Amino acid sequence: MSRNLKYLFLFLFLNFGGLAIGAYLQGDIVQDTWYASLTTAPWTPPAWAFGIAWSQIMIFFSIYLMVLVKERGLKNIATLFGICWLLNVSWNPLFFKFHLVLPALVALLLLTIGIFTFFIRNWPTLGKRSMFLMPYLVWLVIASSLNAYVLLNN
Repeated sequence: MSRNLKYLFLFLFLNFGGLAIGAYLQGDIVQDTWYASLTTAPWTPPAWAFGIAWSQIMIFFSIYLMVLVKERGLKNIATLFGICWLLNVSWNPLFFKFHLVLPALVALLLLTIGIFTFFIRNWPTLGKRSMFLMPYLVWLVIASSLNAYVLLNN
């Protein structure tokens, strides 16, 4: 197996593992009446869209990270990746389990800054290949707007 494929599988494992951990830590939102009672944004996607969106985002992000490691080395991206991973995992329990809407929004905004930092910092090296981050950035803007709407309207 090539080194690139090993990194791709590593990042797929870490990214999808992070989603799984976040989902586990959020608790059972189906049984939780708190979220159902919230006034949510009119542009909130249907529940099924979240799984599809996050799956595609993590595939593209993992490809981006594989290419980035090839160009810059794992050591050069590990800290920023770790911070972004922790912020991504933390959002679910902050919002759904603990109902801490403002800290959840802060986590999303910091995650957006982190992913945007990947984009800006590595554009000179990766060029158009940095576009693999666009689905993640777009989704984070949408997610931040949904979180902010809940904060301001409940």
